[in-house]
Amino acid sequence: MLLTRQNLLRTKPVEQLADEGAHTALKRGMGLVPLVSLSVGATLGTGIFVVLGDAAPKAGPAVVLSFVLAGLAALFSALSYAELAGAVPVSGSAYSYSYATLGELVAWVCGWCLLLEYGVSVAAVAVGWGEYLNAFFESTLGLRIPEALAAPPGEGGLVNIPAAIVVLLAATVLLGGIRESAAVTTVATLLKVGVLVFFVAVAVTGFESGNLTPFSPAGFVGIAGGASAVFFSFIGFDAASTAGEEARNPQRDLPRAIVISLAIVTSVYVLVALTAVAAVGTDTLGASKASLAAVLEQVTGTGWPATILAFGAVVAIASVVLTVLYGQTRILVSMSRDGLIPRFFSRVNRRAVPQTNTLVVGGVVALLAALVPLGQLAEATSIGTLVAFSLVNVGVLVLRYKQPNLPRTFRTPFAPVTPLIGLVLCVGLVLGLDEITWATFAIWVLIGLIVYFAYGARRSKLNHQ
Repeated sequence: MLLTRQNLLRTKPVEQLADEGAHTALKRGMGLVPLVSLSVGATLGTGIFVVLGDAAPKAGPAVVLSFVLAGLAALFSALSYAELAGAVPVSGSAYSYSYATLGELVAWVCGWCLLLEYGVSVAAVAVGWGEYLNAFFESTLGLRIPEALAAPPGEGGLVNIPAAIVVLLAATVLLGGIRESAAVTTVATLLKVGVLVFFVAVAVTGFESGNLTPFSPAGFVGIAGGASAVFFSFIGFDAASTAGEEARNPQRDLPRAIVISLAIVTSVYVLVALTAVAAVGTDTLGASKASLAAVLEQVTGTGWPATILAFGAVVAIASVVLTVLYGQTRILVSMSRDGLIPRFFSRVNRRAVPQTNTLVVGGVVALLAALVPLGQLAEATSIGTLVAFSLVNVGVLVLRYKQPNLPRTFRTPFAPVTPLIGLVLCVGLVLGLDEITWATFAIWVLIGLIVYFAYGARRSKLNHQ
Protein backbone atom coordinates (compact mmCIF):
# COMPACT_ATOMS: atom_id res chain seq x y z
CA MET A 1 0.00 0.00 0.00
CA LEU A 2 1.27 3.44 -0.91
CA LEU A 3 1.50 5.68 2.15
CA THR A 4 0.15 9.10 1.29
CA ARG A 5 -0.52 12.21 3.34
CA GLN A 6 -4.22 11.45 3.01
CA ASN A 7 -3.76 7.97 4.48
CA LEU A 8 -1.70 9.23 7.40
CA LEU A 9 -4.25 11.90 8.30
CA ARG A 10 -7.40 9.79 7.77
CA THR A 11 -9.80 9.93 10.68
CA LYS A 12 -12.10 7.26 12.05
CA PRO A 13 -15.73 8.44 12.10
CA VAL A 14 -17.15 9.07 15.57
CA GLU A 15 -20.23 7.06 14.57
CA GLN A 16 -18.06 4.04 13.77
CA LEU A 17 -16.23 4.31 17.09
CA ALA A 18 -19.54 4.57 18.94
CA ASP A 19 -20.91 1.54 17.09
CA GLU A 20 -17.85 -0.52 18.03
CA GLY A 21 -18.30 0.52 21.64
CA ALA A 22 -21.98 -0.43 21.56
CA HIS A 23 -21.19 -3.91 20.20
CA THR A 24 -18.12 -4.58 22.30
CA ALA A 25 -17.06 -8.05 23.40
CA LEU A 26 -16.22 -6.60 26.81
CA LYS A 27 -18.78 -6.81 29.63
CA ARG A 28 -20.71 -3.77 30.90
CA GLY A 29 -20.88 -3.86 34.68
CA MET A 30 -19.52 -0.59 36.12
CA GLY A 31 -21.62 2.22 37.60
CA LEU A 32 -20.52 5.67 38.76
CA VAL A 33 -18.96 4.59 42.08
CA PRO A 34 -16.71 1.91 40.53
CA LEU A 35 -15.71 4.38 37.79
CA VAL A 36 -14.77 7.05 40.34
CA SER A 37 -12.90 4.39 42.31
CA LEU A 38 -11.09 3.37 39.14
CA SER A 39 -9.83 6.90 38.46
CA VAL A 40 -9.06 7.72 42.10
CA GLY A 41 -7.47 4.31 42.50
CA ALA A 42 -5.28 4.87 39.46
CA THR A 43 -4.18 8.28 40.70
CA LEU A 44 -4.15 8.57 44.48
CA GLY A 45 -0.94 7.19 45.87
CA THR A 46 1.48 7.60 43.00
CA GLY A 47 2.64 11.10 43.86
CA ILE A 48 1.96 11.44 47.56
CA PHE A 49 3.45 8.10 48.53
CA VAL A 50 6.35 8.18 46.08
CA VAL A 51 7.13 11.52 44.38
CA LEU A 52 6.55 14.09 47.15
CA GLY A 53 9.99 13.43 48.62
CA ASP A 54 11.61 14.12 45.24
CA ALA A 55 9.66 17.31 44.51
CA ALA A 56 9.84 19.01 47.93
CA PRO A 57 13.57 19.96 47.72
CA LYS A 58 13.00 21.58 44.30
CA ALA A 59 10.20 23.93 45.33
CA GLY A 60 10.66 24.17 49.10
CA PRO A 61 7.45 24.56 51.12
CA ALA A 62 5.89 25.97 47.95
CA VAL A 63 5.64 22.35 46.77
CA VAL A 64 2.04 22.79 47.96
CA LEU A 65 1.59 25.30 45.12
CA SER A 66 3.32 22.85 42.78
CA PHE A 67 0.48 20.42 43.45
CA VAL A 68 -2.07 23.19 42.88
CA LEU A 69 -0.43 24.17 39.58
CA ALA A 70 -0.22 20.57 38.39
CA GLY A 71 -3.81 20.00 39.48
CA LEU A 72 -4.91 23.09 37.54
CA ALA A 73 -3.20 21.81 34.42
CA ALA A 74 -4.88 18.46 34.95
CA LEU A 75 -8.29 20.13 35.50
CA PHE A 76 -8.42 21.84 32.12
CA SER A 77 -7.42 18.59 30.44
CA ALA A 78 -9.92 16.68 32.59
CA LEU A 79 -12.74 18.88 31.28
CA SER A 80 -11.68 18.04 27.73
CA TYR A 81 -11.50 14.34 28.60
CA ALA A 82 -14.98 14.56 30.12
CA GLU A 83 -16.47 16.01 26.92
CA LEU A 84 -14.86 13.46 24.64
CA ALA A 85 -15.61 10.55 26.97
CA GLY A 86 -19.30 11.45 26.82
CA ALA A 87 -19.27 11.88 23.04
CA VAL A 88 -17.03 8.90 22.14
CA PRO A 89 -17.61 6.24 24.85
CA VAL A 90 -15.02 3.62 23.86
CA SER A 91 -12.06 1.99 25.61
CA GLY A 92 -9.30 3.75 23.71
CA SER A 93 -9.25 6.96 25.77
CA ALA A 94 -7.07 9.70 24.20
CA TYR A 95 -5.98 7.33 21.42
CA SER A 96 -9.54 6.89 20.13
CA TYR A 97 -10.32 10.60 20.57
CA SER A 98 -7.26 11.50 18.47
CA TYR A 99 -8.25 8.95 15.81
CA ALA A 100 -11.65 10.63 15.48
CA THR A 101 -10.29 14.17 15.31
CA LEU A 102 -6.63 14.40 14.25
CA GLY A 103 -6.00 11.35 12.09
CA GLU A 104 -4.35 7.95 12.22
CA LEU A 105 -0.70 9.00 12.50
CA VAL A 106 -1.42 11.39 15.37
CA ALA A 107 -3.59 8.73 17.01
CA TRP A 108 -0.74 6.26 16.78
CA VAL A 109 1.69 8.71 18.39
CA CYS A 110 -0.90 9.35 21.09
CA GLY A 111 -1.39 5.62 21.67
CA TRP A 112 2.36 5.15 21.79
CA CYS A 113 2.52 7.91 24.42
CA LEU A 114 -0.23 6.16 26.36
CA LEU A 115 1.95 3.05 26.46
CA LEU A 116 4.43 5.28 28.24
CA GLU A 117 1.76 6.84 30.49
CA TYR A 118 0.02 3.65 31.56
CA GLY A 119 2.50 0.83 31.07
CA VAL A 120 5.58 2.61 32.34
CA SER A 121 3.82 4.38 35.21
CA VAL A 122 2.72 0.97 36.51
CA ALA A 123 6.37 0.00 36.72
CA ALA A 124 7.33 3.27 38.37
CA VAL A 125 4.64 2.93 41.01
CA ALA A 126 5.57 -0.69 41.64
CA VAL A 127 9.13 0.41 42.44
CA GLY A 128 7.78 2.77 45.10
CA TRP A 129 5.61 -0.03 46.46
CA GLY A 130 8.74 -1.98 47.36
CA GLU A 131 10.00 0.95 49.46
CA TYR A 132 6.87 0.97 51.60
CA LEU A 133 6.82 -2.81 51.86
CA ASN A 134 10.30 -2.60 53.35
CA ALA A 135 9.16 0.14 55.73
CA PHE A 136 6.25 -2.05 56.86
CA PHE A 137 8.46 -5.11 57.39
CA GLU A 138 11.02 -3.06 59.29
CA SER A 139 8.48 -1.53 61.67
CA THR A 140 6.64 -4.79 62.38
CA LEU A 141 9.25 -7.52 62.09
CA GLY A 142 12.53 -5.62 62.29
CA LEU A 143 13.51 -7.04 58.91
CA ARG A 144 14.34 -5.59 55.52
CA ILE A 145 14.41 -7.16 52.10
CA PRO A 146 18.09 -7.21 51.04
CA GLU A 147 18.96 -4.17 48.92
CA ALA A 148 20.19 -6.35 46.10
CA LEU A 149 16.70 -7.86 45.76
CA ALA A 150 14.65 -4.72 46.49
CA ALA A 151 16.16 -2.12 44.14
CA PRO A 152 16.96 -1.99 40.43
CA PRO A 153 20.42 -1.51 38.93
CA GLY A 154 21.55 2.07 39.37
CA GLU A 155 19.87 2.38 42.77
CA GLY A 156 22.06 0.00 44.74
CA GLY A 157 20.46 -3.30 43.78
CA LEU A 158 20.41 -6.02 41.17
CA VAL A 159 16.68 -6.65 40.72
CA ASN A 160 13.51 -5.30 42.37
CA ILE A 161 11.62 -8.48 43.16
CA PRO A 162 8.78 -6.85 45.20
CA ALA A 163 8.02 -4.51 42.29
CA ALA A 164 7.75 -7.42 39.87
CA ILE A 165 5.57 -9.40 42.30
CA VAL A 166 2.97 -6.64 42.77
CA VAL A 167 2.61 -6.24 38.99
CA LEU A 168 2.07 -9.97 38.53
CA LEU A 169 -0.47 -10.04 41.39
CA ALA A 170 -2.39 -7.16 39.78
CA ALA A 171 -2.43 -8.98 36.44
CA THR A 172 -3.81 -12.06 38.20
CA VAL A 173 -6.69 -10.03 39.70
CA LEU A 174 -7.51 -8.57 36.27
CA LEU A 175 -7.74 -12.06 34.82
CA GLY A 176 -10.58 -12.76 37.27
CA GLY A 177 -12.98 -10.42 35.46
CA ILE A 178 -14.20 -6.82 35.57
CA ARG A 179 -16.64 -7.24 38.49
CA GLU A 180 -13.96 -8.76 40.69
CA SER A 181 -11.39 -6.14 39.68
CA ALA A 182 -13.87 -3.31 40.33
CA ALA A 183 -14.70 -4.66 43.81
CA VAL A 184 -11.03 -4.91 44.77
CA THR A 185 -10.41 -1.40 43.44
CA THR A 186 -13.30 0.15 45.38
CA VAL A 187 -12.24 -1.41 48.70
CA ALA A 188 -8.59 -0.43 48.20
CA THR A 189 -9.54 3.14 47.24
CA LEU A 190 -11.64 3.60 50.38
CA LEU A 191 -8.77 2.22 52.45
CA LYS A 192 -6.16 4.55 50.95
CA VAL A 193 -8.34 7.63 51.41
CA GLY A 194 -8.87 6.62 55.04
CA VAL A 195 -5.13 6.17 55.60
CA LEU A 196 -4.34 9.60 54.13
CA VAL A 197 -7.01 11.24 56.31
CA PHE A 198 -5.32 9.51 59.26
CA PHE A 199 -1.97 10.93 58.11
CA VAL A 200 -3.32 14.49 57.96
CA ALA A 201 -4.91 14.16 61.41
CA VAL A 202 -1.61 13.01 62.95
CA ALA A 203 0.77 15.26 60.99
CA VAL A 204 -1.19 18.41 61.80
CA THR A 205 -0.35 17.91 65.49
CA GLY A 206 3.29 18.61 64.59
CA PHE A 207 2.50 21.74 62.56
CA GLU A 208 5.32 24.31 62.84
CA SER A 209 5.01 27.53 60.87
CA GLY A 210 8.80 27.87 60.81
CA ASN A 211 8.98 24.91 58.43
CA LEU A 212 7.06 26.97 55.88
CA THR A 213 9.66 29.75 55.67
CA PRO A 214 11.16 30.74 53.36
CA PHE A 215 8.05 29.58 51.52
CA SER A 216 9.41 29.69 47.98
CA PRO A 217 13.24 29.76 48.05
CA ALA A 218 13.54 29.08 44.32
CA GLY A 219 10.65 31.33 43.26
CA PHE A 220 8.30 30.45 40.45
CA VAL A 221 11.03 28.42 38.72
CA GLY A 222 11.11 26.08 41.70
CA ILE A 223 7.32 25.87 41.85
CA ALA A 224 7.11 25.12 38.13
CA GLY A 225 9.89 22.54 38.38
CA GLY A 226 8.09 20.92 41.29
CA ALA A 227 4.83 20.94 39.32
CA SER A 228 6.50 19.19 36.40
CA ALA A 229 7.77 16.53 38.79
CA VAL A 230 4.53 16.02 40.73
CA PHE A 231 2.38 16.01 37.61
CA PHE A 232 3.27 12.33 37.58
CA SER A 233 1.00 12.06 40.63
CA PHE A 234 -2.05 13.15 38.59
CA ILE A 235 -1.60 10.46 36.01
CA GLY A 236 -4.62 8.20 36.21
CA PHE A 237 -7.55 10.62 36.58
CA ASP A 238 -8.38 9.72 32.97
CA ALA A 239 -8.52 6.00 33.80
CA ALA A 240 -12.33 6.02 33.73
CA SER A 241 -12.14 6.93 30.03
CA THR A 242 -10.54 3.55 29.34
CA ALA A 243 -13.67 1.85 30.74
CA GLY A 244 -15.98 3.26 28.06
CA GLU A 245 -17.01 -0.23 26.95
CA GLU A 246 -17.43 -1.66 30.45
CA ALA A 247 -19.50 1.17 31.97
CA ARG A 248 -23.26 0.61 32.18
CA ASN A 249 -24.07 4.20 31.19
CA PRO A 250 -20.85 5.64 29.73
CA GLN A 251 -22.30 8.84 28.27
CA ARG A 252 -23.65 9.89 31.67
CA ASP A 253 -21.11 8.42 34.10
CA LEU A 254 -17.72 8.81 32.41
CA PRO A 255 -17.65 12.65 32.45
CA ARG A 256 -18.86 12.69 36.07
CA ALA A 257 -16.28 10.13 37.18
CA ILE A 258 -13.38 12.04 35.59
CA VAL A 259 -14.25 15.40 37.17
CA ILE A 260 -15.19 13.99 40.60
CA SER A 261 -12.05 11.88 40.85
CA LEU A 262 -9.75 14.81 40.00
CA ALA A 263 -11.44 16.98 42.65
CA ILE A 264 -10.95 14.28 45.29
CA VAL A 265 -7.32 13.63 44.38
CA THR A 266 -6.26 17.29 44.24
CA SER A 267 -7.85 18.06 47.62
CA VAL A 268 -6.12 15.13 49.29
CA TYR A 269 -2.74 15.95 47.72
CA VAL A 270 -2.78 19.57 48.87
CA LEU A 271 -3.78 18.66 52.43
CA VAL A 272 -1.16 15.94 52.75
CA ALA A 273 1.62 18.04 51.20
CA LEU A 274 0.84 21.03 53.44
CA THR A 275 0.74 19.07 56.69
CA ALA A 276 3.82 17.03 55.77
CA VAL A 277 5.97 20.06 54.97
CA ALA A 278 4.75 22.00 58.01
CA ALA A 279 5.46 19.06 60.29
CA VAL A 280 9.04 18.17 59.30
CA GLY A 281 10.30 20.49 56.57
CA THR A 282 11.42 19.70 53.04
CA ASP A 283 14.84 18.27 53.96
CA THR A 284 13.32 15.37 55.88
CA LEU A 285 10.84 14.74 53.08
CA GLY A 286 13.66 14.56 50.55
CA ALA A 287 15.71 12.14 52.64
CA SER A 288 13.45 9.10 52.22
CA LYS A 289 11.35 7.69 49.39
CA ALA A 290 8.96 6.38 52.06
CA SER A 291 8.64 10.02 53.15
CA LEU A 292 5.17 10.02 54.69
CA ALA A 293 6.01 7.19 57.05
CA ALA A 294 9.10 9.13 58.15
CA VAL A 295 6.90 12.19 58.86
CA LEU A 296 4.63 10.29 61.22
CA GLU A 297 7.53 8.66 63.02
CA GLN A 298 9.18 12.04 63.61
CA VAL A 299 5.95 13.77 64.70
CA THR A 300 4.80 11.11 67.16
CA GLY A 301 8.14 9.71 68.30
CA THR A 302 6.65 6.23 68.03
CA GLY A 303 6.50 3.65 65.29
CA TRP A 304 2.86 2.54 65.22
CA PRO A 305 1.43 5.46 63.18
CA ALA A 306 4.17 4.95 60.60
CA THR A 307 3.34 1.25 60.55
CA ILE A 308 -0.32 2.00 59.79
CA LEU A 309 0.74 4.46 57.08
CA ALA A 310 3.19 1.98 55.57
CA PHE A 311 0.51 -0.73 55.49
CA GLY A 312 -1.95 1.67 53.88
CA ALA A 313 0.67 2.65 51.32
CA VAL A 314 1.34 -0.99 50.47
CA VAL A 315 -2.36 -1.52 49.74
CA ALA A 316 -2.84 1.87 48.11
CA ILE A 317 0.05 1.61 45.70
CA ALA A 318 -0.87 -1.96 44.84
CA SER A 319 -4.33 -0.69 43.82
CA VAL A 320 -2.70 1.94 41.59
CA VAL A 321 -0.79 -0.83 39.85
CA LEU A 322 -4.05 -2.74 39.38
CA THR A 323 -6.09 0.14 37.94
CA VAL A 324 -3.41 1.57 35.66
CA LEU A 325 -2.59 -1.89 34.33
CA TYR A 326 -6.29 -2.25 33.57
CA GLY A 327 -6.26 1.01 31.58
CA GLN A 328 -3.25 -0.09 29.58
CA THR A 329 -4.84 -3.36 28.51
CA ARG A 330 -8.05 -1.63 27.38
CA ILE A 331 -6.20 0.92 25.27
CA LEU A 332 -4.36 -1.93 23.58
CA VAL A 333 -7.74 -3.57 22.88
CA SER A 334 -8.77 -0.50 20.86
CA MET A 335 -5.45 -0.23 19.01
CA SER A 336 -5.58 -3.92 18.15
CA ARG A 337 -9.19 -3.71 16.96
CA ASP A 338 -8.06 -0.97 14.55
CA GLY A 339 -5.37 -3.27 13.16
CA LEU A 340 -2.44 -1.11 14.29
CA ILE A 341 -1.03 -3.76 16.63
CA PRO A 342 -1.40 -7.58 16.55
CA ARG A 343 -4.92 -8.99 16.76
CA PHE A 344 -4.37 -11.08 19.89
CA PHE A 345 -4.42 -7.93 22.03
CA SER A 346 -8.18 -7.56 21.40
CA ARG A 347 -9.23 -11.19 21.83
CA VAL A 348 -11.25 -11.90 24.98
CA ASN A 349 -11.92 -15.13 26.88
CA ARG A 350 -15.23 -16.47 28.27
CA ARG A 351 -14.97 -13.99 31.17
CA ALA A 352 -14.85 -11.11 28.65
CA VAL A 353 -11.23 -10.47 29.69
CA PRO A 354 -8.43 -9.80 27.14
CA GLN A 355 -6.39 -12.65 28.60
CA THR A 356 -3.34 -12.79 26.33
CA ASN A 357 -3.15 -9.00 26.34
CA THR A 358 -3.14 -8.95 30.16
CA LEU A 359 -0.49 -11.67 30.40
CA VAL A 360 1.82 -9.95 27.91
CA VAL A 361 1.44 -6.50 29.49
CA GLY A 362 1.85 -7.91 33.00
CA GLY A 363 5.02 -9.76 32.05
CA VAL A 364 6.64 -6.82 30.25
CA VAL A 365 5.79 -4.32 33.00
CA ALA A 366 7.04 -6.70 35.70
CA LEU A 367 10.42 -6.88 33.97
CA LEU A 368 10.51 -3.10 33.61
CA ALA A 369 9.68 -2.61 37.29
CA ALA A 370 12.35 -5.07 38.33
CA LEU A 371 15.16 -3.58 36.27
CA VAL A 372 14.66 0.19 35.68
CA PRO A 373 15.13 2.99 38.30
CA LEU A 374 12.03 4.93 39.46
CA GLY A 375 13.26 8.44 38.66
CA GLN A 376 13.81 7.82 34.97
CA LEU A 377 10.46 6.03 34.70
CA ALA A 378 8.48 8.81 36.37
CA GLU A 379 10.01 11.59 34.28
CA ALA A 380 9.50 9.75 30.99
CA THR A 381 5.91 8.97 31.97
CA SER A 382 5.15 12.64 32.62
CA ILE A 383 6.12 13.78 29.13
CA GLY A 384 4.14 10.99 27.48
CA THR A 385 1.10 11.91 29.54
CA LEU A 386 1.37 15.62 28.79
CA VAL A 387 1.54 14.96 25.05
CA ALA A 388 -1.59 12.80 25.28
CA PHE A 389 -3.39 15.47 27.32
CA SER A 390 -2.40 18.14 24.79
CA LEU A 391 -3.90 16.09 21.96
CA VAL A 392 -7.15 15.66 23.89
CA ASN A 393 -7.44 19.43 24.32
CA VAL A 394 -6.84 19.92 20.60
CA GLY A 395 -9.31 17.12 19.86
CA VAL A 396 -12.14 18.95 21.66
CA LEU A 397 -11.56 22.04 19.49
CA VAL A 398 -11.43 20.02 16.27
CA LEU A 399 -14.58 18.03 17.07
CA ARG A 400 -16.45 21.21 18.06
CA TYR A 401 -15.54 22.66 14.64
CA LYS A 402 -16.15 19.54 12.54
CA GLN A 403 -19.25 18.19 14.30
CA PRO A 404 -20.86 20.97 16.33
CA ASN A 405 -24.16 19.08 16.48
CA LEU A 406 -22.70 15.80 17.74
CA PRO A 407 -24.60 14.70 20.89
CA ARG A 408 -22.51 15.50 23.97
CA THR A 409 -23.52 14.60 27.52
CA PHE A 410 -20.91 17.04 28.87
CA ARG A 411 -19.65 20.23 27.28
CA THR A 412 -16.37 21.81 28.36
CA PRO A 413 -17.32 25.23 29.78
CA PHE A 414 -16.01 28.40 28.14
CA ALA A 415 -14.66 26.58 25.07
CA PRO A 416 -12.50 27.30 23.14
CA VAL A 417 -10.74 29.17 25.97
CA THR A 418 -10.70 26.25 28.41
CA PRO A 419 -9.10 23.67 26.07
CA LEU A 420 -6.58 26.29 24.91
CA ILE A 421 -5.56 27.00 28.50
CA GLY A 422 -5.22 23.26 29.11
CA LEU A 423 -3.01 22.99 26.03
CA VAL A 424 -0.78 25.92 27.09
CA LEU A 425 -0.38 24.55 30.63
CA CYS A 426 0.56 21.10 29.34
CA VAL A 427 3.14 22.57 26.97
CA GLY A 428 4.53 24.68 29.82
CA LEU A 429 4.94 21.63 32.06
CA VAL A 430 6.63 19.71 29.24
CA LEU A 431 9.15 22.52 28.84
CA GLY A 432 9.96 22.24 32.55
CA LEU A 433 11.21 18.67 32.21
CA ASP A 434 14.90 17.77 32.03
CA GLU A 435 16.83 17.43 28.78
CA ILE A 436 17.46 13.74 29.44
CA THR A 437 13.71 13.25 29.63
CA TRP A 438 13.27 14.95 26.27
CA ALA A 439 15.98 12.76 24.77
CA THR A 440 14.40 9.60 26.17
CA PHE A 441 11.00 10.66 24.83
CA ALA A 442 12.40 11.46 21.38
CA ILE A 443 13.90 7.98 21.18
CA TRP A 444 10.59 6.48 22.31
CA VAL A 445 8.62 8.35 19.63
CA LEU A 446 11.17 7.40 16.96
CA ILE A 447 10.79 3.72 17.87
CA GLY A 448 7.02 4.16 17.74
CA LEU A 449 7.13 5.68 14.26
CA ILE A 450 9.29 2.81 13.02
CA VAL A 451 6.76 0.31 14.39
CA TYR A 452 3.87 2.22 12.82
CA PHE A 453 5.35 2.44 9.34
CA ALA A 454 6.66 -1.13 9.44
CA TYR A 455 3.43 -2.69 10.76
CA GLY A 456 0.43 -0.56 11.68
CA ALA A 457 0.10 1.70 8.62
CA ARG A 458 -0.19 -1.29 6.27
CA ARG A 459 -2.50 -3.34 8.48
CA SER A 460 -4.87 -0.56 9.50
CA LYS A 461 -8.50 -1.61 9.11
CA LEU A 462 -9.24 1.70 7.42
CA ASN A 463 -7.30 0.35 4.45
CA HIS A 464 -10.10 -2.14 3.82
CA GLN A 465 -13.06 0.21 4.08
